[in-house]
Amino acid sequence: MAVSTVSRKVEYLYNPPPDYPPRARRLGLEGEVLVRTRVLPNGECGELVLGQSSGYALLDQAALEAVRTWRFRPARRGDEEIVSWVEIPVRFRLDR
Repeated sequence: MAVSTVSRKVEYLYNPPPDYPPRARRLGLEGEVLVRTRVLPNGECGELVLGQSSGYALLDQAALEAVRTWRFRPARRGDEEIVSWVEIPVRFRLDR
């Protein structure tokens, strides 16, 4: 039996940075959120999971909301676009 491997991994297509929550900015909150998303064959996000919290609910929620709108070039196996999970680090830094 032949095993078919992924011929193309998921690639970013449209991924604007998240809005920095004004309250988090005023409080001086920074951190990194790890978002896990299921990329569908049409390039949209399916399920979203908080993989690792920044420690701040404001930043976590902003990251999830942003990634939900992102679009991807889906993974492929041969000529077929397939569902796959990816982990996305979203960083919030005040010095930007």
